[in-house]
Amino acid sequence: MTQQQHTTVRRLMDAYGQTHAEEAGIKLRNTPAPLYQLLVLCVLFTVRIKADIAVAAARELFGAGMRTPRAMANSSWQDRVDALGRAHYRRYDESTATALGDGAELVLNRYRGNLRRLRDAADGDPDRIRELLREVPRIGPVGADIFCREAQGMWPELRPSFDDRARVAAAELGLPSSPEGLARLVDTEMLPRLAAALVRAELSKNAVDDLLRPTDTSNEISTGTPKRAPHPTAARRS
Repeated sequence: MTQQQHTTVRRLMDAYGQTHAEEAGIKLRNTPAPLYQLLVLCVLFTVRIKADIAVAAARELFGAGMRTPRAMANSSWQDRVDALGRAHYRRYDESTATALGDGAELVLNRYRGNLRRLRDAADGDPDRIRELLREVPRIGPVGADIFCREAQGMWPELRPSFDDRARVAAAELGLPSSPEGLARLVDTEMLPRLAAALVRAELSKNAVDDLLRPTDTSNEISTGTPKRAPHPTAARRS
């Protein structure tokens, strides 16, 4: 990695390196509850709605106790609609409430509430993991990519997971554009944050120019805690 690339990666991570799970308050671990919470978040991202609203909706659902597939399945449809409404998740609240209930039942019936069994069913094949994720109501390619991008820190077979949008941003920033090349830029545990940062940068107006601006002629973009993501529609977040 060149010095310029090192500087670019540092500034990129400082400015945009927050994962969706972190933003939604999910303490992501390879255990059933946080994996399910990540799945719920991916369901919420799959409609054309602002990303901050999708994150707020996840927080409302979790705050209302719907943090496991059993709790989600036991909740009433109206409880789910009300939680989504408190986050201003409009237009899609009723259909999403139905999808969340149906998805919880699928996770319970097929995987006994544990998405690690989905991983086992895929037998180490990342494409098969994506196929099985897309069987969950409302999860399509966008949602499956987000899940894999966030889960790659825990499930090695998903590494490196950088979608087309992330690779486009990497090329514009003068970074390697292949997943393997990008994976060499950071430690393994930082891969989800790098992937998220690239997507956020690609969606943020003027981010590439700002990140490439010489540091001696501009202020640093950020220090310490990554800033909140820009707010494009959630369907564009993959």
